[in-house]
Amino acid sequence: MSVNTHAKKKKKSNPFNCFLNGVERVGNKLPHPVTIFILLSLLIIIISEIVYKSGIHVNFYDAKTGTKQTIQAVSLLNAKGLQYIINSATTNFTSFAPLGTVLVAMLGVGVADGTGLLTTAIKKLVQSTPKRLVTAVVVFAGIMSNVASDAGYVVLIPLGAMIFYSFGRHPIAGLAAAFAGVSGGFSANLLIGSTDPLLAGITNEALTAGGIDYSILPTSNYYFMVASTFLLTILGTLITEKIVEPRLGEYKKIKDEHNDIEQTTEKEKKGLRAAGIALLFFIIIMGIMIVPQNAILRGEDGTLDEFMHNGLIFVILLFFMIPGLAYGIVSGTIKSDKDVVNVMGKAMSSMGGYLVLVFFAAQFINYFSYTNLGTILAVSGADFLKNIGFTGLPLIIAFILLAAFINLFIGSASAKWGIMAPVFIPMLYNLGFTPEFTQLAYRIADSSTNIISPLMSYFAMVIVFAQKYDDNMKIGTLISTMLPYSILYLICWSILLIIWYILGLPIGPGASIWL
Repeated sequence: MSVNTHAKKKKKSNPFNCFLNGVERVGNKLPHPVTIFILLSLLIIIISEIVYKSGIHVNFYDAKTGTKQTIQAVSLLNAKGLQYIINSATTNFTSFAPLGTVLVAMLGVGVADGTGLLTTAIKKLVQSTPKRLVTAVVVFAGIMSNVASDAGYVVLIPLGAMIFYSFGRHPIAGLAAAFAGVSGGFSANLLIGSTDPLLAGITNEALTAGGIDYSILPTSNYYFMVASTFLLTILGTLITEKIVEPRLGEYKKIKDEHNDIEQTTEKEKKGLRAAGIALLFFIIIMGIMIVPQNAILRGEDGTLDEFMHNGLIFVILLFFMIPGLAYGIVSGTIKSDKDVVNVMGKAMSSMGGYLVLVFFAAQFINYFSYTNLGTILAVSGADFLKNIGFTGLPLIIAFILLAAFINLFIGSASAKWGIMAPVFIPMLYNLGFTPEFTQLAYRIADSSTNIISPLMSYFAMVIVFAQKYDDNMKIGTLISTMLPYSILYLICWSILLIIWYILGLPIGPGASIWL
């Protein structure tokens, strides 16, 4: 149950804090997020008609599909548009990507939480982890989670809040730290994730379309992204502890299931051991099904692409459910199958507000896509930057800023890159920059502004997670909380790029900055 315990923020004369407070005030004067999405949907309907009547169109080569396209605005304010609005409302909702991801994963998390496993595990973490390392661990775990695609959004963001809460710290600060790692640091990692081959494939399509005999590997940005992982972990930790947490002020702790930090009982210890053993067996079985070249979950081509895109979320459900069941049976919190169903039902009931918000958010995002307004904005911006005559490092910085701005309107990294790569890959190639470096600059921009865009698919979900600890959480509060991460990530990540540029360091195995 949500409780309004958001403490009064400390008054600061710091200009940056005044700016953030202003952003929050303006944002929170807006109506409820559901109402905002309804109003934005109506606005898109009107704008689409105006742009359509104006005859505005753009020509571009889409590297994602490998086709030349002429795109013009599609109106929603005519017979065909009204048919789309009515006929697509249900499928817009049911096909909204985060919906199934969140609900399926929450079934497993609900078992682990409802049986007491998460509470006990976090309690153990509180007793054994140095307090000064908690923030860095949460941010780093968030960054590393992008190996598992979108799983970090569903799992780590609420866990970040729970961990901070259990340490006696503001849970919204923990949620923000995890969100900054998962979403703001989406491109960085110590491992090669699903984003690397996806973007590299689009880059290679853009090279082919431009008649350039050159190709890049998924590892082409690896060295820089490893360094970025450490940079963003340090930045995320400092921003959380020096800016976000002091601004949030004290959190009035309410005694509930996530606030018991007493010593673990003997039953809880036995439950944890049973959960650990069950989890170990599960990991071994999954390893057998994944690791060998002929493993059962690999596709006919020997890759894990299908599993990573479609099967991983179900595995996450089992990852939490199996040890949760083991813990509940041994500790005595589960006595029958009815108890299991009840904790699952409780987890689903807590997502009611999310379902309402997602319905209207899905309509707006799909209207934006259907009308082609996002594509027109992206192509027009790319053409403008191409024609203003920038060269060298200033052009790279301008490109990063443009991509970061466009990211506020088009959430998909691959969709944006499919539009921008055919313009900027050949352009910067002709100026002497490698495609690997251009792709790297794009990735910095794409990640940095994810966390302040209401159009980002999981933004609505993060608001719902935050409302568990502050039922007055609104879009303005979340954006003002995340804005320091977005600004400083963009600035400091770009500075790292400039240092790399000046020193001429390799950005990946066999990949340099200049041709």
